Amino acid sequence: MNECVGHVIESEKRGFAGRIRLILDADEPQLERWDQPGVAKARRDCEKRPQQILDEFEPLRSDSLSLVRSLKTGHLQRGGIHPTVARLTVEDLLHEWIHHDANHLKQAYANVQAYVWPHMGNAQRFSKP
Repeated sequence: MNECVGHVIESEKRGFAGRIRLILDADEPQLERWDQPGVAKARRDCEKRPQQILDEFEPLRSDSLSLVRSLKTGHLQRGGIHPTVARLTVEDLLHEWIHHDANHLKQAYANVQAYVWPHMGNAQRFSKP
């Protein structure tokens, strides 16, 4: 779970809110790739207490929500050039952000379910693994 939330934090900074800010600040900026496994390893999230990660995530998400709320219709088609996928617009990034968060929520729920499954005893009969 810690690594999952750490990845969401870095994705928000480097991929979503970060890229949107770059696009709003410049015309068609070059967007950079980032080394996700390397960043995850450097973060060492598994060694942290969950509260530490939450304390990092909450203000970041609050700032991101302020950014999204500030967007105007004219901002949505502004874009930047990514070296792998070509042009990305603010609108593209907003939609990907939702998709990305939803995937990681599913991942987090699956991890919790896998953790509790062996401890459910006969209650397992109410559910599928």
